[in-house]
Amino acid sequence: MSEQRPQREWRFYIDDMIGFGKKVLSYTEGLDQISFLKHDLTYDATLRNLELIGEAATRIPEEVRKKYPQVPWRLVIATRNRLIHAYLGIDDDTIWSIIQENVPELLELLESIRRENREAANSKTDSSSP
Repeated sequence: MSEQRPQREWRFYIDDMIGFGKKVLSYTEGLDQISFLKHDLTYDATLRNLELIGEAATRIPEEVRKKYPQVPWRLVIATRNRLIHAYLGIDDDTIWSIIQENVPELLELLESIRRENREAANSKTDSSSP
């Protein structure tokens, strides 16, 4: 009989997504698309972290996704699915565009969500103090 683990707080998945996104940007910093494609290790690590962003997004509850419709949740998850299941059919121009345009935008949105929720948590703590 397997014991069910307690469900992880959704805010931790936001933190994970931010961490994975920062890794993507760090791994590709200073590279152009041709250099990125030539560095197998960088390419593989970057794709893995893009997959992990999408995997973490699948763990965000639907009510939270609805609260933050500015985040393209479905697109993030669809990208993860495409990366995992497409194998050799991944378009390098699309990947580079995601890295250069979508990841920085996503990070801004996720960091805003994190700030908002930390401020809300802090105000609850402050209001419960004598």
